[in-house]
Amino acid sequence: MPRITGSTQLRGVFSKAFCLGIALFCQHMSHAQDVVDVVEYFVRAQDARGAGLARKSKPVDVRPAKPEEIIVTMIKGEGKETQSPPAKSGDMVVRNRCPETGNEQILVRAATFAQRYEGPVGPPDRDGWLPYRPRGVQMRFVVVSEHDGSFDFIAPWGERMVARPGDSIVQDLNNRKDIYRVAKAAFACTYEVLREPQR
Repeated sequence: MPRITGSTQLRGVFSKAFCLGIALFCQHMSHAQDVVDVVEYFVRAQDARGAGLARKSKPVDVRPAKPEEIIVTMIKGEGKETQSPPAKSGDMVVRNRCPETGNEQILVRAATFAQRYEGPVGPPDRDGWLPYRPRGVQMRFVVVSEHDGSFDFIAPWGERMVARPGDSIVQDLNNRKDIYRVAKAAFACTYEVLREPQR
């Protein structure tokens, strides 16, 4: 039986460590490739199928976010859609009035909130949620096709977001990088289509 020297053992340790490092790197690269550049995706989808115009029109419920609070957006029947970064002063938690999706909640930054919502337009409910209404900001949108399939992308708040066929990818008319997914049921429930997608 051959005698294993310290040098051979050391080479074996380095070899295993190297192989493990390569495997982890490949796994990371594979995972990173799963993330789609959503701005590029929007351009391709718009060129292929056209983009529409819509605005959020259904009233929402709002409460101030707690300092450092993280909001996990859950879609009924799907699970986690995304999560927010820690809340800062002035940020608000917006709850959609959409039973079909489980009345999902999102964190909206202070500056964006003032641009997108007005109110309160009534008294708080027993849990302290206040009614607000959208300002009707127009958003460009494309619909994820069956051919596109499901994909992940990085939302403007720095977290992964999943998109599935039938969902809408909406984009601020004045900021092409402000782009995110609205679940199919949530879009139908909370948005008013002003113009169907057209090229």
